[in-house]
Amino acid sequence: MGASGLTIVIKLGTSSIVDEKSHEPILSILTLIVETVAKLRKDGHRVVLVSSGAVGVGLRRMDWDKRPTHLPRIQALAAVGQCRLMSLWDNLFSHLRVPVAQILLTRNDIADRTQYISAQNTFEQLFEMGVVPIVNENDTLAVSEIKFGDNDTLSAIAAATVKADYLFLMTDVDCLYTANPRTNPDAKPIEVVSDISSLEADVSSAGSALGTGGMSTKIVAAKLGTSAGVTTIITKSSKPGNVHEIVKYLQALQETKGQLPPDQPSPPLHTRFLPSDKPIQSVTFWLLHGLTPHGTLYIDQGAYDAICNHKASLLPAGVVGVEGHFAKQEAVRLVVAEKLPPDALNGDFNHHAQEPREVGRALVNYGSMEIALIKGHRSTHIESLLGWSDSEYVALRENISFHPQESRPATPSLVPALEEWKSPRTSSHGRT
Repeated sequence: MGASGLTIVIKLGTSSIVDEKSHEPILSILTLIVETVAKLRKDGHRVVLVSSGAVGVGLRRMDWDKRPTHLPRIQALAAVGQCRLMSLWDNLFSHLRVPVAQILLTRNDIADRTQYISAQNTFEQLFEMGVVPIVNENDTLAVSEIKFGDNDTLSAIAAATVKADYLFLMTDVDCLYTANPRTNPDAKPIEVVSDISSLEADVSSAGSALGTGGMSTKIVAAKLGTSAGVTTIITKSSKPGNVHEIVKYLQALQETKGQLPPDQPSPPLHTRFLPSDKPIQSVTFWLLHGLTPHGTLYIDQGAYDAICNHKASLLPAGVVGVEGHFAKQEAVRLVVAEKLPPDALNGDFNHHAQEPREVGRALVNYGSMEIALIKGHRSTHIESLLGWSDSEYVALRENISFHPQESRPATPSLVPALEEWKSPRTSSHGRT
């Protein structure tokens, strides 16, 4: 997609839009968000909101003081709060004649490939209709096994689903810093992170009493987003107008190929995580992040090399161990391990010189019991071992996805400012 007509996902946490003590919606912030979305749409961009807050709004509706711990009670509270939250969004957007749509998701909704594609098609149709999709996790139905866990993760998966250009994670800090600015006067804001894997941030913040996230979940979301080719940005939630200004700045940066004029105004403070130069594709992302693995296949180095370098499918001969109970066409982890000695117990990899490492995921053509019988054998032996044969491969290459292996210049050790830093900005930090 070119410099105009970008797809932008904005994630808003509960603490960003609901007062932690009174549980009242923060109307001033909500109004600014609506105005920002309207400006982005006027510039020709497509916008998705990922909005938390159902439980927080539900607390206010029921006049409860704190979030319950009993799961059915939380789910019931989310059911009460979600309709109030959407009513609030719809009312605010209606003042600017912007239609909105509600999309509630659980991991099960994207675990099936057909449903995942259906979700993509729904988003596309809403964009064509000029509608702003508002996404939230379906807390009314979700249990731990099918939850995304937090809306930071959900926003990254939504961004990959719609093939977004930018994912904004709105939080209570401006950006990440080289050190905690409250205790270190030499701390400098980090504007660009080129390699998240080198990030050594202090992410101990557990989020607010209402929310479920913290800085650590935003780092995870940034990893997911950038692996799918999405530029991921952390900026301050109390200043939603930052989003519009940052987008305009980045467009100017792209149009001038980094040669901005001297009078170009600086963008608001933010941390920008650069996307992978080899982003994983839609099917790969779905396999890696849309499905919950039900077991593990241990494969040898030769099988791993053949799949990676020669686009081969996984043969039974390359499987050295099976762990867990799973059925045909379920997702499993792929772990590279050395071949076992003949007298080793099945699945005992603890004595190996090299630690087994997870390298990806796969959809299997056989269940765990069948693979345990055919592992290490030639494909021509499958029928004699099982009494039947469905495929010569344990997993087809198109149903295998590997975790991205990126090599980028290292980024300095980073520490997020977990409290608002109010000192004036200086010109000592460069821009990219």
